[in-house]
Amino acid sequence: MLRTFLPAELFVVVSVNTEAMAELNTEAKLKKQLKQEKIQLWNPPYTDDQDGEPGRQHMQELAERYAPLLGLPVEEVGGALEAIRVQAVKRGKGNKTFRESNVATLELLLPRDGKKDPKTKNHLETRLDVLVQEVVDRIGDEYGLKYIKLILNGKTLSVDQRLDEQGVKNHSKMMVLKVSDAEWKQQLSEEEEKKKNQDESVQRTQKGFQILSERDGSEDPDSTPFLEIADQRGNPLKIPHEEKKALILAMGFHEKGRSLMKKKQFDNALCHLLQADQQFSKCGSALLSSVDNYAVLQLDIVWCYRALEALSCLDDGKSRLQRAEDCFLQCYGEQQQRLLMIKGNTGREEVLFLRLYLLQSLLSYIEGNDAQARHQLSKVESLYSRLCLDSEKMAQLMTLGFTEREARLGLRACQGDLQEAAIHISNQRQEREELKQRERRKRSRRMEAISTLTELGFSRRDATRALHHADGDVDKAYGILLDSSQASLVTNNNTEGVSPDKVEQLLYLGFERAVSEAALRLTGGDVQSATQLLLDNQGVLSPELLSMSPPSTSSSSPSSEEPSTSSNSTADDELVNEVLEDISRHEEDYLDLTLEEESELIATMKTYLNRGPTHTV
Repeated sequence: MLRTFLPAELFVVVSVNTEAMAELNTEAKLKKQLKQEKIQLWNPPYTDDQDGEPGRQHMQELAERYAPLLGLPVEEVGGALEAIRVQAVKRGKGNKTFRESNVATLELLLPRDGKKDPKTKNHLETRLDVLVQEVVDRIGDEYGLKYIKLILNGKTLSVDQRLDEQGVKNHSKMMVLKVSDAEWKQQLSEEEEKKKNQDESVQRTQKGFQILSERDGSEDPDSTPFLEIADQRGNPLKIPHEEKKALILAMGFHEKGRSLMKKKQFDNALCHLLQADQQFSKCGSALLSSVDNYAVLQLDIVWCYRALEALSCLDDGKSRLQRAEDCFLQCYGEQQQRLLMIKGNTGREEVLFLRLYLLQSLLSYIEGNDAQARHQLSKVESLYSRLCLDSEKMAQLMTLGFTEREARLGLRACQGDLQEAAIHISNQRQEREELKQRERRKRSRRMEAISTLTELGFSRRDATRALHHADGDVDKAYGILLDSSQASLVTNNNTEGVSPDKVEQLLYLGFERAVSEAALRLTGGDVQSATQLLLDNQGVLSPELLSMSPPSTSSSSPSSEEPSTSSNSTADDELVNEVLEDISRHEEDYLDLTLEEESELIATMKTYLNRGPTHTV
């Protein structure tokens, strides 16, 4: 069962390229100042018209004037100004080239181990009316990258479509992600090749959750797992089939992405997270506003950008964090009143806001907006002080038999009150046990109902399917089964062999058309035998009779398909069990954060915000 109100674990914090952060911060501030003063570094006297070389004296004077404003050494400011100037000159040349020859200049955000010089920006010149595959091949040859994907604004570019058809423009920034050999083959192969490579990550994840999304509870409940979308109290949510399918796929990809993030495989994780984002886009806005999974996914994607040092993906990162904040607002309520109503407290969910504000602070800093970065960081520190726990209280709760996770979540839920936390944890344990008992009783009633219907002559699979559609009502399920049996006999291909004349003879005797055709089919078209069969059963054929095979059964009968179906079912179940391993066993695992990594990032942010003056240029 997937509970959609609160998702599984969020993400893992890794070290940040703080030098790159500082450079971006300085450049952003300088650009704002240059814009205010209407200084164009690509024109004289800062750049020579003839050879594009810098006007060194004027650049030095500018650096000396700006250094005190930023509280940084003149050399550092001078280096940043020169980087801006070079970038502006290159951009100007790129614009001229594009106007004259339609050759665009693209900025490539390469994998860390693919960069020739970490401080140098990598560019590629290409026409935009070429296939992405051509660009992929060029990047692979130039940078020695064997298998890659290109990401633009969080979307993977299709290799068999043109650049301009997918929104690539002059000066677009594209992230280059490495993928495994098998995943690359999977992108390029036909369906047959895809099946051959089923053991690979993205495809196995998609197929496993695809199977789960198609199941409706009609399979054998003893041996076949299926997913039910439920709220935090275990109540099933009624969702249209297509939305349910997309939601399960989205959550499956998200869970797999988190699993890969824990292993610090961020390239592969991002591929899965972007797949999840595509599936979430197929869900209705009403559904997305009532669950926080979508918000957490946006945080995870931005965190992957950060882990991959793709700090230039600001526009996409900012919009994703804004979507996350809006979604939390819709899901939890303006003052988190909806969350309070459902769960009784909001303390545990505050770690999500700590992460959100921390990422917002980081992006504001990179943009050169130190004031906003400080504002967000102050909110982070306020939350951090509340969420940091007393180790002695933790130890006392654990001596009472509670787990470390229960102690941590309990104390946060009760704002550090030891006695309240102990009561809260005990109540949670009781609620979880009651939920399990309720689900066991539900399962037991379902098994009894299936047995009742199978005793009436229906197959186990048909019985479970009918019960699902009848919401567990045995009488309604029986009616569904009876109606479908009669209808299937009317439309069955075997009725083609029933003579219309013979049917008319039975109709003349007063029998209904459907049972007349069924009786003729069961008796091999013998009118006398069919008449006797109907007379013996007073014109109504029981389920037992309807399920009987006619005298001459064709090779395409359902029974002849069973071995293949059984084999496929076993393989499907193995795949399903594999992908289910990525789903957290504890519904609040994603909230159980020690905050050690967060503490390190907070300290890093404070160090860099304290480098210069407190005002923003």
